[in-house]
Amino acid sequence: MKRVYLTTILTSLAMLLLFGFLFSFGKNAVVSNHLKVGFIYESDASAPYTYNFSLAEDMLQEEFGNKVQLVIRNNVRDEEIESPIQELVQKGCGIIFTDSYAEKFRKLAADYPDVQFCQASFPISDETLPDNYHTFKGKAYQGRYVSGIAAGMKLNEMIENRVIEKSEALVGYVAAFPSPEVISGYTAFLLGIRSVCPDAVMRVRYTNTWCSYSIEKEAASLLIEEGCRILSQHSDTIGPALACEEAFIEKPVYFVGYNMSMLNVAPSSALVSTCINWTPYIVSAVEAVMNHTPIEKYVNGEVHGNDMCAGFDLNWVEILELNTQIAAHGTQEKLNSAIDALRKGNLDVFHGDYIGVNPDDPDDTIDLRKPYEENKNFSSPSFYYILEDIITIE
Repeated sequence: MKRVYLTTILTSLAMLLLFGFLFSFGKNAVVSNHLKVGFIYESDASAPYTYNFSLAEDMLQEEFGNKVQLVIRNNVRDEEIESPIQELVQKGCGIIFTDSYAEKFRKLAADYPDVQFCQASFPISDETLPDNYHTFKGKAYQGRYVSGIAAGMKLNEMIENRVIEKSEALVGYVAAFPSPEVISGYTAFLLGIRSVCPDAVMRVRYTNTWCSYSIEKEAASLLIEEGCRILSQHSDTIGPALACEEAFIEKPVYFVGYNMSMLNVAPSSALVSTCINWTPYIVSAVEAVMNHTPIEKYVNGEVHGNDMCAGFDLNWVEILELNTQIAAHGTQEKLNSAIDALRKGNLDVFHGDYIGVNPDDPDDTIDLRKPYEENKNFSSPSFYYILEDIITIE
């Protein structure tokens, strides 16, 4: 009997240990499949730039459901980013994304080697970077060029209908800072315009801020007063779009947007918008961390070390809805043709009979009769020349 009791007791203990192991295994499996994802934004979803990132948040929830938990911090100044980083790390985030240009984000990555730090649009540094620090960006110049074609088609229509003369094919651009990213963008936009309307020239006004509704709107209004009939922007608010919409009451002024569709904001004047689609990178990077796989081996794109980019070919860049009520006839077909050529690698954007001058060094020039390949070595744009005779900085 004692042996029977002893056997029963040992069997019961073994079963309890087995159930305990299985419960623990199951619990740990759930934990390993659950990931906290942090986002640190310089603004919030009321600004087009941050709104565009929020679309990736929505897709994360749709793709992974309760397997991911998002921790979001909005309106974080560059100089204040250290505290939210520490907070997100303490909350257990395994990966943190930011749209900020804060240097500290890169520098603090080394302090938390178990957390992946992903910074959008940030230039690669010559310094040795930690393995857990990553940069990424869509090839924005492609979208700028294609959206420029829509603007050029509209200018042609205005010339043909004698709304303006060829000499009045003036384009305005509200630009945040004289950085390679911004200069590359407005140059590509103008080259897209001139691919169909060779008489077009551009005036650029810098706001020296990424996000100021009043400053951006004022800069746009000044460009309109100077005779610009097409405007675009590399800044973060809807101010320039509203300036065009208000001016449209007296004369036709059209707008090409960035980061989000402006058709609801400026239905009379908004032609089209382009944006970077952050979703492919963000969703795949999160999945890579969940699968314990290096991000650059998992995400589909061009890899430069811990930096990645792609264009229309992998849907990292998009053209948003064309306003067919005001767009020139045949515009959609022209856009589709250019996108197809860019996807196949058959179109050189930075190419033509143009001389560019480095704004910091007049002796440094570039002749675009030999094409310049943007984003060849990294995701952050590098074209830093002002095209002579056709671009004026105000």
